[in-house]
Amino acid sequence: MLAKAPVLEFSSTDDIYLVIDGTYFPNDICLVVYRNYHLKLTQLYRMTDGEHFEEIAEDLQNLLNLGIKIKSITSDGDKSSIKAIKKVCPKVPFQRCLVHISRMCRIWLTANPKHKSGFELKQIAVKIHHINTEYKRQLWLMELMQWEETYRDYINEKSYNFETGRYWYTHKMLRRSFMVIKKALPNMFLYLKDEKIPNSTNSLESFFGHLKGNLNVHRGLSLKNRKNFLKWYLYYKNQISG
Repeated sequence: MLAKAPVLEFSSTDDIYLVIDGTYFPNDICLVVYRNYHLKLTQLYRMTDGEHFEEIAEDLQNLLNLGIKIKSITSDGDKSSIKAIKKVCPKVPFQRCLVHISRMCRIWLTANPKHKSGFELKQIAVKIHHINTEYKRQLWLMELMQWEETYRDYINEKSYNFETGRYWYTHKMLRRSFMVIKKALPNMFLYLKDEKIPNSTNSLESFFGHLKGNLNVHRGLSLKNRKNFLKWYLYYKNQISG
């Protein structure tokens, strides 16, 4: 079976809530999957060496060319994905993955922030993916705005190197965490207006976890057979879900 890869059987509905995510395997294999969230079907996939703007834009255009009506797209903060979505699907609601935003902020702020500002921002970040009503969103936004007002001067502090003449933000990771949240705000809470929009890519991350677990059982496969294994896995998963 691994000598020849199957052709993914395409299945679509009139309205698709799309989830996009990529995952990496040894030998520089990057698998980018475009998944129908509610039917749990892979609409399209690409096996490449990274998440590239040109390829993602081409994939999205191919989906549209097939007559698929994309009602929303949920993805993480990968710049290539965001750029491609804005170019090909500018009018389609784009939901940022809340779990990804929260997770990255918690990593950058560390388990034990040294400054009070970091501890408070971490508490704000933890609440992100628990917001399920407009009222909670408003309370959360007020908390974020108050944090910015309190620590604006602190996060804007800069350090200077007299030898190189270069400036940099003194509290870089704290500022990065806040700016990630602030820039994502326009695309963070679209799911509150349409309950069918997934607010995270967790479904695909779980799917990738099972896939990697199955592939690890066959660690001795050649590169070609490894790729074909992935294709067969996607094919059979669609057969089961369909």
